[in-house]
Amino acid sequence: MKFVSINPDITLAYEEYGSGDRYVLSAQVGFAPHGMQQMLAQMGYHVYCITLRGFAPSTLLREDYGENWYDIFADDVAAFADKMGIGQFDYMGASHGAGVGWHLTLRHPDRVQAFIAVVAGPHSLDAGTLSYRQMVLQGLIASPPPMDPPIDNDDARVRRRQARSEWLSAKPEPDPLEKAVDYRRPLLRLGSEENLKAALRTIQTPTLLIGGVDDPISTPELLIRTAKCLPHCKLVLYANCGHNVDTDLIEETCGEADRFIRTAHENGKWYAAVMEP
Repeated sequence: MKFVSINPDITLAYEEYGSGDRYVLSAQVGFAPHGMQQMLAQMGYHVYCITLRGFAPSTLLREDYGENWYDIFADDVAAFADKMGIGQFDYMGASHGAGVGWHLTLRHPDRVQAFIAVVAGPHSLDAGTLSYRQMVLQGLIASPPPMDPPIDNDDARVRRRQARSEWLSAKPEPDPLEKAVDYRRPLLRLGSEENLKAALRTIQTPTLLIGGVDDPISTPELLIRTAKCLPHCKLVLYANCGHNVDTDLIEETCGEADRFIRTAHENGKWYAAVMEP
């Protein structure tokens, strides 16, 4: 684990994988030890996994940023890139990490060349404000809905999911300050579903949406709504997959991500170049 101070009050923890100048940044509460980020590094990308402020071992917080959490998270990613001497980069995030990506593409559109948005929603603003994480911590619900369907006829995938569950079970109890954080949902300041859709229509960054048809949080319906709004978007949905598709089907999703990033860099589009007949 490495650390960088982006201002006198905030230090961000990060892991670095790979090398070179093909940068992929990702910012989340935490990262599985074997996920898309690590495999992208094996595929030739220089990957930085940034732990969000408010979550150990980054700086813990006492203040509540209200509707501004994701704006601050996005600005932290841009500040991190500045500290690393990175101008433009690709951004990859899953779930709340993809939420950071929506704010990045709106607040720092000149920095993000391609956005790999996994189980990305974003949530409808007509459906509440609390994150599922905070609803569980506050006892409002006993547990989130089942995140993933049973795996059909793939023993290797079963073993991978079991290893991830064992890793999660072994994690230490978080600090009370960390448990108190409620970053809510992305784009809350927009106020309504119609305003959210209008904002999505302004995003020019080529965006790859990846999801699972059995995801109860970032549902296929939400992703289709988002794809209809984004002017430069590719949507990939996997059957027999749920909210953890990024750690279930690492090879598959990274193959899609690699192809998409290369295409975006080559022609600025979300599809391969059309060859004249």
